[in-house]
Order: sequence, then structure tokens, then C-alpha cells
Amino acid sequence: MSAPSKERFSTKMGMILSVLGIAVGTGNIWRFPRIAAQNGGEEGAGAFLFAWICFLLLWSIPLIIAEYGMGRNGRKGVVGSFVALIGEKRGWLGGFVGFVATAIMFYYSVVASWCLYYLITSITTALPADLQQANAIWEGFQGSNWPLAGHALVMGIGGFIVLKGISSIEKVNKILIPSLLLVLVISLFKALSLEGSGLGIEYLFTPDWSTLKKPGIWLEALTQNAWDTGAAWGLILTYAAYMRKSDDVTISAFQTGIGNNMVSLVAAIIIFSTVFGTLSPAMGSGEILEVMQTSGPASTGLTFIWMPQLFATMGGGGIFAILFFLGLTFAAFSSLISMIELAVKVFVDMGAVRKRATVVICLAGFGFGMPSALNLDFFANQDFVWGVGLMVSGALISYAVIKYGTTKFRNELINTEERSSTLGKWWEIIIKYVVPVEVVTLLGWWMYLSATEYAPDTWYNPLSPFSVMTVIVQWGIALGLVWFFRKRLMKSDAGSNIEKSDSAGEGHGQES
Repeated sequence: MSAPSKERFSTKMGMILSVLGIAVGTGNIWRFPRIAAQNGGEEGAGAFLFAWICFLLLWSIPLIIAEYGMGRNGRKGVVGSFVALIGEKRGWLGGFVGFVATAIMFYYSVVASWCLYYLITSITTALPADLQQANAIWEGFQGSNWPLAGHALVMGIGGFIVLKGISSIEKVNKILIPSLLLVLVISLFKALSLEGSGLGIEYLFTPDWSTLKKPGIWLEALTQNAWDTGAAWGLILTYAAYMRKSDDVTISAFQTGIGNNMVSLVAAIIIFSTVFGTLSPAMGSGEILEVMQTSGPASTGLTFIWMPQLFATMGGGGIFAILFFLGLTFAAFSSLISMIELAVKVFVDMGAVRKRATVVICLAGFGFGMPSALNLDFFANQDFVWGVGLMVSGALISYAVIKYGTTKFRNELINTEERSSTLGKWWEIIIKYVVPVEVVTLLGWWMYLSATEYAPDTWYNPLSPFSVMTVIVQWGIALGLVWFFRKRLMKSDAGSNIEKSDSAGEGHGQES
């Protein structure tokens, strides 16, 4: 493998904003409000929020701490960091973590192109007056060449940013993330000004504790929190390779997890306030919830079909629509950049020149993302397969830490001399016992649900988009490819500093 990269984030703020760029994405704004509505009870969705926060503490933050520690220790991508921690014999398992995140990148780029299209549409055309017009816009978009062209455009822009290395990524995120937060704050005040918005907030935060008896609530809460925070994607691990020694891992992990979940709550307040405030004069709460729970084609839900027509019914809705889709586009781009960087970093660690690796990854991303851009059923299948795959990634990260030794990991890689806080033994208990139990229990429950509810008649058919077998087959192919190319992934090329030609002159500092 190549020598560890000497590039570093220039400031602690640059690192936190870049990592928030990973975490804050369409999962916060596009997915979280719909999932909260779907898992709400008759009285409210507060119990789901409780389960979601539990998994922030029992899944996301502990795994983010592990990723920070692994990345800063190995100073490489997912494969190199696994090798540095547990050796070449088992280090190839990091390739599966990288594969899952890259597979998500293929269709995530398509979502980013949808966000960009609706931003342009909200600027250039009138908002739809009713559901028929909103559907016509969506169907016209999907029936055109725009999804494919947009997919190519966003992959190209993302690749251009990644091309220059971590300095470019840091600079872009210093603009994107504060801009996104500003857009969300403006949108929040606008949403709260709507008459009837209080009904939405009341429903969002009122707990219906009886819903916690349903195992599906806990499954959805964990999956959503993994989507929210970026935990176990390998993305935070990749950015951690550029951490300075003086950056405290524990504090950074809590800042990442809590900061991200606050953005999700703000997004949910905006959506619930907007929907209830707009529809409450004409609909009852039950009907409004049905609107929120309707996912639309490929889980587009409120974002691409309902939100534009809701904006059309309010004063200043045109401006609000532009701000909303601007924020959504920023969120999508910041996350997409981190996914491209993850894949590029793996190739760079193998000895490839960054420029060539970036071009190859972006071309591959466009090619493998084409089916999702052209077919919403294929898109939904990929979201289903690789979204659940994040639980396996979490299990592998936990396994790597356990194999290395949880106490040794905590004492040597987290609680360093430069730390400003000390990570307690509670983290070891969660990584060693709680995370594995969560994975086994929830994966088992998910397979049961998939075979009995999602695809009861076709669970054994790998061509059925929501079957157990389609997941097993695709995961098997991924593991097979990673195993087959394991020697190349862990190729020794210690004599070359492959980042040198690309990062020279970037002005990035060394270790501080």
C-alpha cells in the first residue's frame, strides 16, 4: 500500500463542517420526516423520536468514535484502515464497508440530480396548483432525458471537487454547510409562521408509547439514525484519515452525532409545520398523516410531489420553494462528495494517482447509476438492499475493534495524550455487546418481516425488488468481488507517495 497521506484538515471547524457534510444529507430532509410520520401512533410520533435518540447513543455515536479512531490511526481509506487495525488476513473486510457506501453513491447521485432539477424548476416555472400538476411535473421529468443528464452533471461536479483532495473538500463544505443551515433556519421561521403549524409540532413531539411494542419501530429507528448520521458507512473513517492529532475523537463524535440529529429535527419541524399548517383548514389530522405517509414513486414522498404544491398555497411560497430545494441540493452534494472521496481514497491507497482514480470512480458511478436514473423500481431495490447493508457495515466495524481489543483501542487510539476528554468504559460495553446484539436481532427481524410482509410470495426470488433473496444475492456478489480482489485492494506499494503529485502546492499543513 501507499504511504499514509500527509494531508490534514486545516482547522477543527473545517473538519466538523466536512463531517457534517457527510451526515447532513437528503436522509435528514427527504427521508426523516416521512419515516417519523409513518411510525407515529394515533397520538403522535414522539415515541419514535425516543427510539431514534436511543440509537444515536447505542449505535451511531459509538460507531462514529470507532471510525474516527480507525481512520486517524491508519491514515488511509476503509481497506487500509482495517488492515492497519487487524492485519491483512482480515483487513479485506473493510472492502465490503466501502462497497456498500459506493453502491449507495450510485443511486444517491440520482437523488442529488432530482434535487437540482426541482431547484431549477422552482426558479424558472410556476409552482403546481394541485396534485395532478405536481404529478405531471414529476412524470414529465422521469419520462425525459433529464434524470440521466442530471446524474452525469452531479457526478461531474462532485468529481471536480474531489479531484483537488481534502483541501478542496474542506473549502466547499465551509460554504455548503453554513449556507444549508441558514436556509433551514429561514425555512423554519417561515413554516412556524403558518396558521395551524402548531398542530404539526404537537403531533411530532407527542409520544404514543404503545407504538414501542412494535419491533418494526426499533428497526426503522436504527436504520434512520444510521442514514442520518452516516455511522458505519466508512465515510467518517475516510475523512478521519485527515484529522489532526490535536482533534479530540470523543468530542468530535458527539458534535457530529448531536449536530446532525438537531438538523433532522429542524427539518421535521419544517415539514410537519408546513403540511399541517397548509392542509389543516381542509383536512383532518388523519387525512394529513395519510398525505405525509404516502411515499410516492421510489419514496419521493412529500419532497418532490407534495411540497411544491404546498408551497403554491402559501404567501411567498415561490421563495420558500427555492430556499427549500436549495438547501436540499446543498445537503445532497455535501454527502455525495464524501461518497466519491471514500471510493477514490481506496484506489489512491492501492497506488493510483488521485486524478485518474477520481475520473474512473465518477465514470463508474455514472455507469452503474444509470439503471437507477432510468428505472424507479431498480432505484427502490438498490435503496432497499444497500440501506439494510449499513447494519452489516456496522457489525464489521465493531468486529474490527473487538479483534484489535476494545480496551486497547480506547486507551491507545482514542484516549491519547492530546485528548481534551476521556472516553469511558461504557463505550467498550456498547461496541463489544450492544452493537452485535442490535445487528443480530434487527437483521433477523428484518428478514422475518421481508419474508412475511414485504415480499411473502416472492421472498426466495432474487429478481423480486423487496425479497430476502435479492439482498442475500447482491451482498454475496459484493463479498465475492471484495474477496477476489483482496490482494489488489491490499497491494503493497510503500515506496510511492501517490498523493504527492496531486497535493503538492495545495497549501495544506502537516500534523499539528
